[in-house]
Amino acid sequence: MAEHKHGSMDTKAQEKAFAGFISLATKGVIVVICVLIFMAVFNG
Repeated sequence: MAEHKHGSMDTKAQEKAFAGFISLATKGVIVVICVLIFMAVFNG
């Protein structure tokens, strides 16, 4: 088996993907909150 050294893996791609996921999730939550506020204000 190959030797594994802790902390030697390049994680740049995973960090970029995670940052993209967090950004998309944050924007999605903002859109949902805005839609709910719009529905609450104009549902009269």
